[in-house]
Amino acid sequence: MSTDQVRLERRAAQRFELHLPVSVRLPQTACEGCGSTQNLSARGALFHTDLQMAEADAMEITLVMPSMITLADSMRVRCRGKVLRVLSSAQGRGSVVAVQVEKYEYLAETTAALSSRMSALHEHPHEAPRSSAHRTIEPTAPRP
Repeated sequence: MSTDQVRLERRAAQRFELHLPVSVRLPQTACEGCGSTQNLSARGALFHTDLQMAEADAMEITLVMPSMITLADSMRVRCRGKVLRVLSSAQGRGSVVAVQVEKYEYLAETTAALSSRMSALHEHPHEAPRSSAHRTIEPTAPRP
C-alpha cells in the first residue's frame, strides 16, 4: 500500500460539518463582522467571513452551538482563539479562516427565556390540570 492510499487523521478532535451563522470580532482593533462556519471541533473552527484577518490575530466568534454537539439544549457560545490560516474564498469575495479555539464562554440566556423554561417544569395549582396526552408546549422566545 502506498502512502497515498493510507491517510492518518492527525486532528485531535472530531470535526462536525455545520453551516452556522457566526459573529466575528477582533478584540485588538474592535472590528466586527459576520460569517458562517464550514466545520467545527472542540479545538477549532473553519469559517467564511468578509472581515479582514491575518495569521496569529486574536479573535472571537460567537454562535449558537447546536444540541447535537452540546448533548443538551442549544446554547450561545463565545469562542476565543487565534487565527491559524487565512485563505481566499473560492467564491471570490471574503476569506476562509481557520482558528484554534483556546477558550469557551457559555453566554447566559435572557431572563425571560430562562424563566419561561423553568416555569414549564413546575406545577401551577391556579391552572386547570391538563391531561399529559394533550399537553401543549408554548415555544420560548428566540435567543438574542
